[in-house]
Amino acid sequence: MNWQQLTDKLVSWIRDKVADAGGKGVVVGLSGGLDSSVAAVLCRRAFPEDMLAITMPCHSNQEDLEHAQVLADQFSIPTKTVALDTTYDALLKVLPDDNITPEVRRLAQANLKARLRMLTLYYFANQLNYMVVGSSNRDELILGYFTKYGDGGVDIQPLGNLLKGQVRELARFLSIPQPIIDKPPSAGLWEGQTDEGELGLSYDEIDRYLASGEASAAVKKRLESMIAASRHKRQAPLVADFPEER
Repeated sequence: MNWQQLTDKLVSWIRDKVADAGGKGVVVGLSGGLDSSVAAVLCRRAFPEDMLAITMPCHSNQEDLEHAQVLADQFSIPTKTVALDTTYDALLKVLPDDNITPEVRRLAQANLKARLRMLTLYYFANQLNYMVVGSSNRDELILGYFTKYGDGGVDIQPLGNLLKGQVRELARFLSIPQPIIDKPPSAGLWEGQTDEGELGLSYDEIDRYLASGEASAAVKKRLESMIAASRHKRQAPLVADFPEER
């Protein structure tokens, strides 16, 4: 793949989609991870004067915050920090969690973090007439590995047709700091959480299946189940049909 051509195409696509919507620029959440770093650098190229990256720590890993700052410094990305810890804690105090298992509680609380970040990004987008840029890759979108109305609640997804391995190669081309490229992919939603650990599959296995349809029977069954179960995440809300009156 010609990474320069791809970069130019994505940068132009971001500009075009913002222009089509009558927007002035873009806002992106910067987590310190690979995908959000690539998205932020593309946004910086698309809108050098009208882009903003937001770091939104919420009981977050300190290393991720440091990586986000390193990236912002290297690429001169305008950044604001909105700490969501106390807001998140206050919500947990008033939200009931009776009669649910620890696993269900952990997932619900993790999704709450993602949805608070979505609210924060749109607060700035509304103020500035910017569009919210997501950083989900093709693997995540197809498998539904995102929070509905959380990190999935965005205006545009420039990386949405790139496999995880392709995002990694693009990151190398863009000179994303190597520690960001090398660390295990993680949404940072709880201590020790990793994407591959939660998915129960490696990104290499997922990439291979999505690119060629090749996988072991067990892997194929798991992936097809995840794709089917998450179909609702990739659709607009369903609207009930009613018979037309005559």
